[in-house]
Amino acid sequence: MTGDNQTPEAEGTVADAYRGNWVDRLAPPATRPYLRLSRADRPIGTWLLLLPCWWGLSLAMLSDRQAGWHDLWIFAGCGIGAFLMRGAGCTWNDITDRDIDGSVARTASRPIPSGQVTVRGAVMWMCAQALVAFFILLTFNWAAIGLGILSLLPVAIYPFAKRFTWWPQIFLGLAFNWGALLAWTAHSGRLEAPAVVLYLAGIAWTLFYDTIYAHQDAEDDALIGVKSTARLFGHNSPRWLRWFLVGTVSLMAMAVILAAPDGLPALVAALCGPWAMGWHMQGQMRKLDLEDNDRLLSLFRSNRDAGLLPVPFFAVAVLL
Repeated sequence: MTGDNQTPEAEGTVADAYRGNWVDRLAPPATRPYLRLSRADRPIGTWLLLLPCWWGLSLAMLSDRQAGWHDLWIFAGCGIGAFLMRGAGCTWNDITDRDIDGSVARTASRPIPSGQVTVRGAVMWMCAQALVAFFILLTFNWAAIGLGILSLLPVAIYPFAKRFTWWPQIFLGLAFNWGALLAWTAHSGRLEAPAVVLYLAGIAWTLFYDTIYAHQDAEDDALIGVKSTARLFGHNSPRWLRWFLVGTVSLMAMAVILAAPDGLPALVAALCGPWAMGWHMQGQMRKLDLEDNDRLLSLFRSNRDAGLLPVPFFAVAVLL
């Protein structure tokens, strides 16, 4: 029996999940701990993993001026794969961080430290998600399949990065933006310079949004000795965030210029993408308050919209 005054932890919900999310409301009770382990109740991570895929695919189509029905599958397959691999990656992260998470207020309610899921159950769930994602990967060309397998390396390393470097956000960026390389290659059959530059733009973007996110845990991280760019930069974070903003916009614009063939209208349309994204990121900077955790979480989540902004501009450029 549950009472009206029962806490979120007692109900099994996770502290930083959306209130009233679909997992808590609609999912069968037996599946909820595993869906929470995959962060299905917090979809922002899936978006942040997916959007670089859509950037890479659209710029690849702009580059060779070839768009086919298979690109629709790449578009959709990246969406399904992002959901699955984000879930598998989060499960792996929670397995490796189970002792740390129990010591941090925001993460103590996650399924493993709160006792909702055993480590063995989490490992099986991680493997199941990764296996389904692998079957989707097999529908792409061999070069993309190879890149997809290689992506497991940064995914495996990331949870340990905060133990040995002040820049774990770089390792997160390496993992979360791999889709820019993979989707480009899935379309074109080969990895090319614009995709690499776009990948670097995504890493700069990750440094921006995840530094904002990490400020929520800065005090707890200091107590348990976990490193992050938020702790490294401290109150100087706004200055660093501006540099990451400039890097994101500049590198994405460079990727567009490298990818765009002859044709001024298409180039101008595509360049509006990084401009719009930079405009949104600058708006986040105006609202930034490093002492307000609710504001930090809201700004972090708003990067879904920031990352979506280039997509319609790239799509219009493909059509011009």
